[in-house]
Amino acid sequence: MNKIKFGTDGYRGIIGKDFNDDVVRKIVLGIGEYLKTGTVIIGYDPRRKADYYAKMSAEILSSFGFDVLLSNRVVPTPVIAYASKTIKNSSGAIMFTASHNPSAYLGIKFIPNYGGPATTDITTEIENIIENKTFTLEKKEGTILKKDFSFDYFLHINKIIDFEVIKNNPKKIIYDGLFSSSVRYFDTLLKSKGIEFEIYNNKYDPDFGGFLPEPKKEFMKNTKEGYITLANDGDADRYGVIDESGNYVSPNLVLAMLLKYLKEKGREGVVVKTVGVSEIVDIVAKKLNIEIIQTPVGFKWIGQAMRMNKTIIGGEDSGGLSTGEHISEKDGIYANLLIMEMLSSTNKTLVELQKEIIEFAGVEFFQDRVDIELNSKEKMDEIIDRIDREESFINQKITNKVKIDGIKLYLEDGYSKILIRKSGTEPLLRFYIESNSKSEIQSIKDFIEGYVYILK
Repeated sequence: MNKIKFGTDGYRGIIGKDFNDDVVRKIVLGIGEYLKTGTVIIGYDPRRKADYYAKMSAEILSSFGFDVLLSNRVVPTPVIAYASKTIKNSSGAIMFTASHNPSAYLGIKFIPNYGGPATTDITTEIENIIENKTFTLEKKEGTILKKDFSFDYFLHINKIIDFEVIKNNPKKIIYDGLFSSSVRYFDTLLKSKGIEFEIYNNKYDPDFGGFLPEPKKEFMKNTKEGYITLANDGDADRYGVIDESGNYVSPNLVLAMLLKYLKEKGREGVVVKTVGVSEIVDIVAKKLNIEIIQTPVGFKWIGQAMRMNKTIIGGEDSGGLSTGEHISEKDGIYANLLIMEMLSSTNKTLVELQKEIIEFAGVEFFQDRVDIELNSKEKMDEIIDRIDREESFINQKITNKVKIDGIKLYLEDGYSKILIRKSGTEPLLRFYIESNSKSEIQSIKDFIEGYVYILK
């Protein structure tokens, strides 16, 4: 089989093919060897065989002397991350999920005891342990205890979300469970506070209703005029929101709106964003005199920066965010609650808040992406190197190049930017495009497709 390699956020593969008993056993042993001792927390999402592999992993680790806390039910990744950070003697956590991937996939995430994604140095060490078979663990008896991790997480969320303002100034809310792990967590929090909402797809389904468990417009079909619709991905670490007019709200705009809202509430610190996040966040941050820290794509980089800096908010353009008073892992449940709090506290609609943040920034940006499948890493590197040598792109002079993750081109019109990077999970070369003009976005897309076609 191929070498086990962790992607942007863990290891993923097709169940029964790239993800099987042998692969899981090797990864779990690698994690155990890395940790050596302590208490390991294990959770799983609604996917097929996720609970099986969680139980299998618990048995493996307990046979080498680890004390295992195994979730007694489907659980969101951020709940497990919070437990990993706060439970006494925690060495870290293992989460079985493939996030927003199709139902044929399953994955495994390792969450160290700082409560955020494992950084590259950690996953590289685990990969080397697996590859070189440097296992030194000795057989000895540990324990397995089943646990419901929701109670402590709920207590924490109650401290950092103003449920009183949400209840006292209610908005019309639809929660679309998308058959994901946020079901029985997000809705339970709202019910416990007497907050009214409509709910759909509020059960677990390993096939996610036949769709992708992704909180995007095409999958969030339960909308109504005058209501906002909230959803999460398969393991509830990402969020999606549709406004009162039925339009999907870009995570870039959400990040900018929440940054302004939290700053006006008195929060202090930096904003941490990936290189793929819209320029509107930079503009808002600068106007509010907030320092910006830019990272490579992937929340592990955001989490690392959040742990090193006092942070107002950290986020990415794919729908992941957290704040300095929470965990250094993205949390879609918390994000949705924070959006609700902002709406109730400002007494404005999401449509109004979007208009306000665009007016505050003085410019509206549009985004799109082109994914091109290439059959080799060498070909991807060749195309990126070729673009790096260019002095102009799509008939515009390149005024700046940022090489934090791949290469980001800034064009002379002052608004158009293109980030070119390799996917961390698929054989794709991704082009993230931003401009203040929809027609310019289309022109850039057409140019990229022709440019890469020639080089292929």
